[in-house]
Amino acid sequence: MLDAKRVNLLPGGVQVSRDPELVITTLLGSCVAACLFDPVSGVFGMNHFLLASQSSRARPALESAAGRYGVHAMELLINAMLKQGAERRHLQAKAFGGANVLSHHSGGRFAVGDMNTRFIRHFLEQEGIPLVASDLGGFNGRQLRFHGRDFAVYVKLLGGAERRDVARKEATYLDRRLQEQTEAKGGSVTFFED
Repeated sequence: MLDAKRVNLLPGGVQVSRDPELVITTLLGSCVAACLFDPVSGVFGMNHFLLASQSSRARPALESAAGRYGVHAMELLINAMLKQGAERRHLQAKAFGGANVLSHHSGGRFAVGDMNTRFIRHFLEQEGIPLVASDLGGFNGRQLRFHGRDFAVYVKLLGGAERRDVARKEATYLDRRLQEQTEAKGGSVTFFED
């Protein structure tokens, strides 16, 4: 596997291929990666999204244009796969991530992982795409490798420094989104403890 072609998927990314030598990798915390494949055509792909939808019961800090990203990411993935020759009726899914890595840092205020887990399960059910394997929830981030040869997904749970690094990056991202929202509305936000 050392000679395999690798593509590292960053948050917001979508990758689709028919190349059996390709391995798609990503690092997840609260994010979810949907790994879809059509075993008949050999087309496979992965997306990586942080927020499920704006209409979810997220805290106001999470309600933003980026909140629709889960739906958008799923549509991008499915449409890209169909363009490569996959057939919707053959699609199967594996889903990973959705850890509540921020709950320790926010006193439980941001259960982004739970929202993302509910979203991906509901989306796949509504679309009639069978979820054949998953590792969702918990408190540990994950490192994934999705192999095009046999559609296997290898998962490594992150601990220690890796886990703290993922939580820090996600907290920074959410803080940045909140700041952008505040600036766009022309106001300010002050957080306080009771």
